[in-house]
Amino acid sequence: MRAKEKMENQDELIPRMGVEGAEEETEEFSEKIKINNGSNDTEFTLEDLPGVGPATVEKLETAGFCDLMSLAVATPGELIEATGMNEASAKKVINAARANLKMGFQSGEDIMKKRLQVVKISTGSEAFNTLMGGGFESGAITECFGEFGSGKTQIGHMLVVNMIKENPEAVAVYIDTENTFRPERIKQLAEGAGLDFDQVLKQIKVARAYNSDHQMLLAEKVEDLIKKDKQNVRLLVVDSLMAHFRAEFIGRGTLAERQQKINKHMHVLLRLADTNNLAVYVTNQVSSDPAQFFGDPTKPVGGNIVAHASTFRIYLRKGKKGSRVAKLIDSPNLPDGEVAFFVETTGLKDFGKY
Repeated sequence: MRAKEKMENQDELIPRMGVEGAEEETEEFSEKIKINNGSNDTEFTLEDLPGVGPATVEKLETAGFCDLMSLAVATPGELIEATGMNEASAKKVINAARANLKMGFQSGEDIMKKRLQVVKISTGSEAFNTLMGGGFESGAITECFGEFGSGKTQIGHMLVVNMIKENPEAVAVYIDTENTFRPERIKQLAEGAGLDFDQVLKQIKVARAYNSDHQMLLAEKVEDLIKKDKQNVRLLVVDSLMAHFRAEFIGRGTLAERQQKINKHMHVLLRLADTNNLAVYVTNQVSSDPAQFFGDPTKPVGGNIVAHASTFRIYLRKGKKGSRVAKLIDSPNLPDGEVAFFVETTGLKDFGKY
């Protein structure tokens, strides 16, 4: 019996497999690489990796390693913790995943071609769209932070409706951490956009997250919606990003653990956006900086971890005559600026139109 077949039948023996067992499968794996590289129709899966059988695949998927890319960028320690395999086997699996992926450099021209696939989701406000270069961008994380009542959730609901209006076959995923999703509000916005309310609701997948671990798990499950359930997910809303982390990790003694978990969560969101070309919109809470004697003391929670992982950062605040002000404070390609708008029953309206 060949080594690969042995591992499929006796997957539980993987943790005890040493370097010698790994070497026995090198020839077979090389043949699979040749077959896969020789045909564009052959999809190399987790089951095709050397020393990975059904039981290990199940453990990997449970731990969030659902594709070759997630394995290729993993560390041996992470695989050992997830499956119980030894270090030699973990390194072999990672190297095999990397060998089957194009992980080298790309030219600027290739990146530009990829940028042509970016989709912009309208906010409903012309001025806001202009500030964002045409709308909220796919393949990126857009963070809106501000105090309560500044319009963060309203923008999330508006993006869901406008995304479905622009792409009637698309699906939006809404991870609700503060019980803020309201189908009644979706109905108002859908009617304002001239859409069928019932059909719009069918295209929204809502999940209520009850703690930070649940929130992180739901984000990882979005990949299953796309790949297993074949859902055309084009927008992911997390409202709000930091609520559970802020409530569960209290005091400086827990700060390092909190930031580590947030970092992992943000990278899952970023990978979803990049690999599936979907837009990720997250709302964030704020705190007041007591050391700020001049200017606005309001700052977003989450620290540099959230700041670095977010592609676009928007500060929302209340403006004159009941308006809201959106200030773009961070973007890789757009200039800083701010616009004012009103939150109406039917959507967002430009301040200048009143």
